[in-house]
Amino acid sequence: MALLFFHHIKRRKRHRQIHYLHTPIQVKNYLVLYITFQKLFPLFTYQSGLEFKYPDAVRGIYVTGPSAGGSRFSQLVDLVDSTDLNSMVIDVKEDHGNLTFTPENDSPYKDISLNYISDMKKLLKTLEQKQIYPIARIVVFKDSVLAEKRPELSFTQNGKVWKNSKGEAFVSPFQKEVWEYNLEIAKMAAKMGFQEIQFDYVRFPEGFETRDKELEYNQGDYKDMELNEVKKRVEAVTDFVAYAKKELSNYDVDVSVDIFGYAATIEEAPPGIGQNFSRISSNVDVISSMIYPSHWTPYFGIDFPDKEPYKLVNEYAKLENKVLGALESPPVSRPWIQDFEAPWLYSGPTFQYGKEEVEAQIKALNENGIEEFLIWNAGNSYTENVDYTQLD
Repeated sequence: MALLFFHHIKRRKRHRQIHYLHTPIQVKNYLVLYITFQKLFPLFTYQSGLEFKYPDAVRGIYVTGPSAGGSRFSQLVDLVDSTDLNSMVIDVKEDHGNLTFTPENDSPYKDISLNYISDMKKLLKTLEQKQIYPIARIVVFKDSVLAEKRPELSFTQNGKVWKNSKGEAFVSPFQKEVWEYNLEIAKMAAKMGFQEIQFDYVRFPEGFETRDKELEYNQGDYKDMELNEVKKRVEAVTDFVAYAKKELSNYDVDVSVDIFGYAATIEEAPPGIGQNFSRISSNVDVISSMIYPSHWTPYFGIDFPDKEPYKLVNEYAKLENKVLGALESPPVSRPWIQDFEAPWLYSGPTFQYGKEEVEAQIKALNENGIEEFLIWNAGNSYTENVDYTQLD
């Protein structure tokens, strides 16, 4: 009962998930129970000492470690503070597997820190003063650092750690030691004051279904499951997400996952990576589909999606609403949208993304009842003078 009540109180953070009490007696009974619960379990929820209010709807930008810890940070704070943006997704564990800040001297993670952000607590205090909602991005299974250090947790070929065409190594979602490794980092972020933990690369490497037979790796507890290889991968990824949600329940943070946009279009998308959109969505507070128009092949009847951002996002949003609407307890939808160019798609001049293209994506989301979004630009150079609240 106490756990259920705590969950009820905790979910107040997300405006779409509020459960209203209908009578004064209900309010009184819950308050009495809450006070009693806090007296019995005063340390049940970790408190960072920072206070953030969940925005009317999260509208955020991505911020790398170097940007967060360097001179550009003040410019990005000014951008958010002077517009209808209100949130930042900040790298805590970045794409290679390094931390972007320095943990305590006795931390087992000290050797993977790049110290881009010299004082994370000070940074978060600045965001608190501006009431900019902080979200910690943690890249999970793409981790060249851990793979090289612990090859037995990774995928190997001919005795060496396997890397994809970009030179990136992955660690295995089958390995629960990898789960714990990342969750300890997530807990550090929560203790520092981040209000949400966003897990990225929660999957196997792309195209894994074409190379799983030639790679060596340990399936752990999943080896003897009476499931085919595709289902085993789905089970491992889904189990990690569910476990992460449970492990972070004492830290008063929301849990979100970044996921391929096309994962919503088929049951397992694709069969190698282990992502099942509905099952992951059922285990998180927020689902963030990466729906950049540039990343779609001709789809939804659109020949060149990169050139038609409104049409692509509109069609996707309709589909996602249908998929999430079928869930018993759907998460908040907060897609990643595009504020960058895709020169790899063009032999001639590249289609440019500016004010009109960014606003078109926001408009399409808003028209489909999706109020929250995150904007991706790898270099953190965001278009100026964008209207971020299209239907207001």
